Amino acid sequence: MKKKMYLLASCSTCQAIIKETGADKAGLSFQNIREEKITAKQLDEMKEMAGSYEALFSKRALKYKELGLKDKNLTENDFRNYILEEDTFLKRPVTILGKQIFVGNDKKTVAALKEALKK
Repeated sequence: MKKKMYLLASCSTCQAIIKETGADKAGLSFQNIREEKITAKQLDEMKEMAGSYEALFSKRALKYKELGLKDKNLTENDFRNYILEEDTFLKRPVTILGKQIFVGNDKKTVAALKEALKK
């Protein structure tokens, strides 16, 4: 079973989630997306699991406002390209456990990840 977390190592939120969920003790492999960029294949796999590129896209990223993207009508292809170009556009962390995907850091997602890692 694939057990992997995509994150920014420098992200304090990602670090807190790893500690809270016990991900560091659960045998996951970690990919620091700043050092090891997400490949198109990895992103496409995430999209298949999450349902859309938009679901993986962080609208909180500073560049989202800087580039004026909130005023644009972005397509799925736009979301995909932005995530591949700029690591901060990936809603972090993204964790894959077998056929399950957990995207982002909202409380429900973190709680669900914590539960899934207990199994």
